[in-house]
Amino acid sequence: MTRYILTRLSSLLISLVIASIVIFGLIEIIPGDPAAFMLGINAQEDTIDALRAELGLDASPIARYFAWVSGMVTGDFGTSYTYRTPVTEMIAERLWISLPLALIALALSTLIAFPVGILAASKRGSITDTVIMGFTQLGVAIPNFWFAMLMVLVFAINLRWFSAGGFPGWDDGLFAGLKALTLPAISLALPQASILARVMRSALIDTLDEDFMRTARAKGLTQRQAIRRHALRNAMIPVLTIIGLQFSFLLAGAIIIENVFFLPGLGRLIFQAISQRDLIVVESVVMLLVFAVIVVNFAVDIAYALVDPRLRRKA
Repeated sequence: MTRYILTRLSSLLISLVIASIVIFGLIEIIPGDPAAFMLGINAQEDTIDALRAELGLDASPIARYFAWVSGMVTGDFGTSYTYRTPVTEMIAERLWISLPLALIALALSTLIAFPVGILAASKRGSITDTVIMGFTQLGVAIPNFWFAMLMVLVFAINLRWFSAGGFPGWDDGLFAGLKALTLPAISLALPQASILARVMRSALIDTLDEDFMRTARAKGLTQRQAIRRHALRNAMIPVLTIIGLQFSFLLAGAIIIENVFFLPGLGRLIFQAISQRDLIVVESVVMLLVFAVIVVNFAVDIAYALVDPRLRRKA
């Protein structure tokens, strides 16, 4: 197991290095000068050069890359061009919104998908299975931003159970914060639950046809007992893959949902930074999200080894 973890850690570090080079390179080739954008179209050339020197944009790309990477290693993501505040503080403020939103949405997605997928697999070919698959197909087909607007129309405007948007802050209490994240979390969770339920059903159906399942049933186990004791663990590898990908998507891909509900999270931060040409913020937030994706994939790989001992033996 130790050798397996060390192998995955080395892969994680290599992925981070490659990702940092790609992100910095892509930001560099994007047209537009942040200094010229900040000063406007009527700015003088010497004024633009002075601002570029103040922002550190006059250095060579290689020097700026190594300064950026060395700063990230020590927890210093630089200073925002637009707001003149440390990027670390800006990210920390918004991470306390995006991270709970992603975790709540992932928990809802998993709690919905597991029983639904297990029920559909155990009732495959029946009317129950057909109805469940119909609803999951609908959940996959509906865009989450359209579903989010529908949730606002029903629960915020008509029923007035929730606010239409905004975030009061965690200082107003845990209940107020969770209430503000409820509709966005549901809007993110239901489409993901549909995908996860379909994967769970497919993985379980493949497992139910295995010889060891017939042996378990022949020993006197009921179908529910056989699924709980034997089938679920063997069907978990594709399910864990989807859960890891979903968490990465929920953390990094909630830009539209955060804009629908006016949540000051990482999604809105990166959207505003792109529109304002605040490249240091864009680089840092994207790198942080890539780091989260790679770490989640690393955790999923470790979970694979815990679920399936054959992977440890191969390593």
